[in-house]
Amino acid sequence: MGNDQHLRKQGIALITGAARRIGKAMAGHLAAGGWDIAIHFNRSTDEAETFARQLAGHYSGQSFMIFQADLHSAEETERLVPRVIEKMGKPRLLINNASVFDPGTLSGTSTGFFDRQMGVNLRAPFILMREFINLCEEGVIINMADTRITGNRQEHAAYTLSKKALWELTKMAAAAYGPSVRVNAIAPGLTLPPEGKGEAYLQKLSERIPMKKPGGIRPILNSLDYILKNDYLTGQLFFCDGGEHLI
Repeated sequence: MGNDQHLRKQGIALITGAARRIGKAMAGHLAAGGWDIAIHFNRSTDEAETFARQLAGHYSGQSFMIFQADLHSAEETERLVPRVIEKMGKPRLLINNASVFDPGTLSGTSTGFFDRQMGVNLRAPFILMREFINLCEEGVIINMADTRITGNRQEHAAYTLSKKALWELTKMAAAAYGPSVRVNAIAPGLTLPPEGKGEAYLQKLSERIPMKKPGGIRPILNSLDYILKNDYLTGQLFFCDGGEHLI
């Protein structure tokens, strides 16, 4: 039986890509703070089901449900918020965390590749924000950007462009929909190693940034807390990158 029944219920948070990595860490952190979690996933069915069971075991007074949707599909994306509302109620928090991160230079990027990066990293957040604003009418949106948006390195050209555009969308929505909906962004840097890589990989990369070390998950969770607690913030971008955006 969970021992956190005393926590004040915070509302429902919909987090995309919440079965793994950063999304999972944010979901677990919010659950510990009293949030009910709508766990979105695409292919990570086993991980999502296991995670939901684990959260339910720890926090027995809260609700944790999983929602499958392929964010490459506009139709499936459009149905996600209404499904969450039908099953759980209106979310008070939307975190657009899911993304695809594939290498490709500008000259080496095919039209199909470009569309896939933009589909998940920009179009899906756009759709989910639109549905959240129209159906939920109030709350907080957090978009996960990337420290790369301040530069013009082109080894992940389409990905970087999608995240640059997501930041512009964040500002546009913040200007248009306050005070009912606050919209902010978090830009991670060296947080978790890629699949198949270890901490030594991140440590080597961190030698060139001001803080000289990877950040891990904690700076992102701290920024998440700050955004939620400071109800006068909107249209802000929080760099969790150890100063990487400065170089």
